[in-house]
Amino acid sequence: MTIAFIQLTKPTSLFVEVMSRWENDSALIPLIRPNQNQEELEKRQTITLEGIKERLDYLQIYQIFMNNKLIGEMNYMIDPPHLFKKENGTAWIGITIGEPEARGKGIGSQALRYLEKEIKKQGFHRIELGVFEFNTVAHELYQKLGYKEIARIEDFTYWQGRMWSDIRMEKYI
Repeated sequence: MTIAFIQLTKPTSLFVEVMSRWENDSALIPLIRPNQNQEELEKRQTITLEGIKERLDYLQIYQIFMNNKLIGEMNYMIDPPHLFKKENGTAWIGITIGEPEARGKGIGSQALRYLEKEIKKQGFHRIELGVFEFNTVAHELYQKLGYKEIARIEDFTYWQGRMWSDIRMEKYI
C-alpha cells in the first residue's frame, strides 16, 4: 500500500467531484460537520470549483492518496475564530478519510503526523482540533498521538436523535 500526501494548489474537477461526494455522504456528514437538528443533518451541500478556490485563501489543503487513488483530504488554518483557546499561531486541523476501503488502515495516523510536520515547518507550535464525542475512533487516535482534551462544548452537534458535545483537544509540537 502506497500512501502519498499532495498539497492542493490548483483544484481540479475530479477533486471537486470527490469532495462533493464526501460532503454529501450520509455516513460522513455526522463526522465532518456540526448539525443542529435532523433537518441540517439531511441537508446536502453543493461543492464548486470556485468554492474550493475560495477555501484555498484561508486553508492549506492536502490530498491523501492510497495506491494513486484519492481517498481523503486534510487541511489546516491559522487562528480561526472558533478556537477554544485563543493562542496566536495556532493551527486548526481537519482530516477526512472519505473512502470506506481506506479506513482502519492507519492512514489517519500517517496523515496527522504529516500535517504536524508541515505545520511545524511553517513555524507554528500549537494545534487545536474538535472531535464529536460519538466519534470514539478519532478521539482515541488523537489521544494516542499526544493530543490532550482542553474542553467540551456541550450540545454542539445533533446525531441519532440527540445533541452531543464537541471535544476540543490540543497538542504542542
